[in-house]
Amino acid sequence: MLFLIFGIIQGALWFHARHVALGAAQEGARVVAAEDGGDGEARAREFITNLTGGTLISNVIINESATTQTATVTVNGQAPSLIPGVDGLPVSQTATAPVERFTRPGS
Repeated sequence: MLFLIFGIIQGALWFHARHVALGAAQEGARVVAAEDGGDGEARAREFITNLTGGTLISNVIINESATTQTATVTVNGQAPSLIPGVDGLPVSQTATAPVERFTRPGS
């Protein structure tokens, strides 16, 4: 019974870490896609730190890329593990946003 309870809590931690990683990726993509093209990696790290104190996702690696049409940010890391001796579960989320740009009417 105890193993089942730990399994449920572990699953909830992993799911929450994925949700936080997705939010961070979306925030980063919004910043990169803005007209002035800010630092999406810094915004994604700030999002994770502000939301969780930096303790929910470890070994965070953030990649950003942009084309003339889209901006993409990927957040990778590990969710915490409740089972001793077992590394955290991998978490990876990607968000893409259209790049803001001015266009002339009819073009």
